[in-house]
Amino acid sequence: MDEADFLGRARVVVWGLGLMGGSLALALRDKCAGVIGIDPDPDVAALALKMSVVDEVSTRPEDRLGKGDLIILAAPVRGILGQLQKLLTNYSGSAIVLDLGSTKKQIVSAMEHLPENLDPVGGHPMCGREKSSIVYADPEIYQNAVFALVQTTRTSEKAKQVCEEFVRAVGAVPLWLDAETHDRWAAATSHLPFLIANTLAASVAAEAAPLVGPGFQSTSRLAGESMEMMMDILFTNRENVLFALRDYQQRLSELEAALDSGCETQLRQLLQEGANQRNVLLGSH
Repeated sequence: MDEADFLGRARVVVWGLGLMGGSLALALRDKCAGVIGIDPDPDVAALALKMSVVDEVSTRPEDRLGKGDLIILAAPVRGILGQLQKLLTNYSGSAIVLDLGSTKKQIVSAMEHLPENLDPVGGHPMCGREKSSIVYADPEIYQNAVFALVQTTRTSEKAKQVCEEFVRAVGAVPLWLDAETHDRWAAATSHLPFLIANTLAASVAAEAAPLVGPGFQSTSRLAGESMEMMMDILFTNRENVLFALRDYQQRLSELEAALDSGCETQLRQLLQEGANQRNVLLGSH
């Protein structure tokens, strides 16, 4: 299929119908020739059809993968690695393959070994919610979200163009990165915040619940992320997360020392540096 208006004429397979896959399928409505769903859970598959998230669905990948011109792998990272292994050993069709995994180095490395008839691109949309079920699927979560794209050594120009078209079609903004840069940045901006939120929630005594307000709720929100998803992320990006965590601990130690010594000047300086850096980081958004 020629890349000109590829998406409008394509049948898209979404393999994994949780929050991200389900939301993506909804965002694709009326933007492609058809959306085909695959999910191993019969209840999820039935619900996806009932909610009109997909046009057709199966619990068996082998029944639907061959119908797709574009295959989207929408699972936790280690689940995506398993999907790639199945494509490597049990798929004979031809398609562009894009994943939604939160870490990229291991996935992109595995993509290098796919059959020549598959044209792979790594991807990671910087969006989501704490609830991972298809019940919470919402196409709006992709609106204006940065969607990181990572080419492999074998990614064709056609696949790059198609994936950019696809990202814009669902309302997101494409950003090309290499896998190493992506994983380093994501460790600091996404994976570390989960650990901070989780630690904050765990360190507050239950007796303080009456004073829990919007500040605590927003700061600890990420603690409710899917544990399966976060374990995959932490262990497939372990070195970068450890680096970010140690850097954060160093900064926290400096705040602790300033407060412990009663040095108001030093504490104010550290807090102002943090406020200034936040403005820098959010300045482009």
